[in-house]
Amino acid sequence: MRIRQIVTVFLLVSTVLLTSAAGAASRVHVIGFGRGTSVQWFAGSGTDKPTTLKIRALVIDGHVKEYAIGAPHEVTERLFVVRRVFRMNDSLPQDPAPRWQWERGGWLLVDRQTGHVSPVNLPEFDILYSAASWYRDYVAYCGVSDDGKKTFAMVAQISRRKAVLRKQLSDDGIVDGAAPDSACPPPVWQRSPVRVSFAPGGGTKETFAIRGHVVDLVNDSEEDEGSK
Repeated sequence: MRIRQIVTVFLLVSTVLLTSAAGAASRVHVIGFGRGTSVQWFAGSGTDKPTTLKIRALVIDGHVKEYAIGAPHEVTERLFVVRRVFRMNDSLPQDPAPRWQWERGGWLLVDRQTGHVSPVNLPEFDILYSAASWYRDYVAYCGVSDDGKKTFAMVAQISRRKAVLRKQLSDDGIVDGAAPDSACPPPVWQRSPVRVSFAPGGGTKETFAIRGHVVDLVNDSEEDEGSK
């Protein structure tokens, strides 16, 4: 009789543990955005004229996890990306109190199933001068070298740390006082076949065919055929 009782208790405990584990694994996360709020953003150092940004809170399970700007890009039914904004303490050591200032950040990857938020690795993406254009799990933008003297045509893929495409477009670089997102206009995507075009200001348009993580430069005749 005692052995039977022990077995019964063991089965009950196992059932409870398995049920709890299954419930935890199947938990549904509630993910959404708060109402839009307008804030002032000073683009670049030495700028005294603010730009108005409309930001929203990224809310997961009732808690504010981050703040975001612009529309999210749906990668899959489970994943989406959105651009981050955050507050930076701009006070000097002699200032009596913190001086908070809004800044644009990089891109965030949000997993609806797990509720996990992680930064997207974008090589040479400049948070002030690079304008991103998304297609599927690819993002195209003009990257800027660390010294600001060169710009590159860049294509990154969420699943890869190394850029799919990195090709120098110009060695003119970014001039002092340049406007935000001015490294080049947002690249333009097309499907079937997958291609992306870069048109830097004052430069020659360049189009690249993307096949997985293989990239080919498309000449004018191929581009004309692909657009028919």
